[in-house]
Amino acid sequence: MSIGSNIKSLREERKLTQEQIAEKLGITYQAVSSWERDEYRPDTDKLIRLADIFEVSVSSIIEEKANTFKTKETIYNWEHMKTYVKTTARNFKLKDTLKAVDFAVEAHSGQTRKRSNIPYIYHPLNLACHALSMGIIEDEIIAACLLHDVIEDCGKTPDDLPVSDEAKEIVQLLSHGQTTETNRAEIMNIYYTAICSNPKAALVKCIDRCNNLTTMSWGLSRDRIYRMIKETEEYYPSLIGTLKSTTEYGNAAWLLQYQIESMLDIYKRLL
Repeated sequence: MSIGSNIKSLREERKLTQEQIAEKLGITYQAVSSWERDEYRPDTDKLIRLADIFEVSVSSIIEEKANTFKTKETIYNWEHMKTYVKTTARNFKLKDTLKAVDFAVEAHSGQTRKRSNIPYIYHPLNLACHALSMGIIEDEIIAACLLHDVIEDCGKTPDDLPVSDEAKEIVQLLSHGQTTETNRAEIMNIYYTAICSNPKAALVKCIDRCNNLTTMSWGLSRDRIYRMIKETEEYYPSLIGTLKSTTEYGNAAWLLQYQIESMLDIYKRLL
């Protein structure tokens, strides 16, 4: 696909007209039309602004896409993951986890992941399966993986959670209120400092960030991707440090650090 074809495809994916693009760029719609017909090419300044409008990289606009790879937003079926988590919980007598699975499914009912039709429950189930695959068979941790977003996103309170006080504490640590541009730095400092004080909360948060990094290429705008990278670089070394200083989570710390830093490096190179 040519630059013009890429512009047209990105515009149509976002349900924008040539007139709307032209207005955002301060040019005529005829100019946009000429780009899409490959009669002219936008200059560098316009390419950068187009990338911002489409929330993609400049390379996504200028590179040939004849050999575009097929992508997929999910790898596993969320219902299969739910069955796996519940079966494992029964085998290891994880009472909190068994209660948390059904509670999380109900709490997140009707919610989807950003910019997709993926049921939101896919995310917490992914965290639980990730933890189990690393050999973490601790009831309060798996339950917290499943419930980590229900306070922030579902209007639940700690008293609503059908789990132990230890699991509730982890979920509370992983929850924070709404932020603005003016108070975000202060709230995040407090938030991550508190999580670092609890190795189990730090473990869940690192698994959560791994999963969010894998999906942010299609789920977040370019500005949010940049913010996610900067936030991860600022706060996650301390979380990993907490895990490394906790003997039973040493192996998990090695794997999570590798996953997080590898994904950050890939995003930086592609952006």
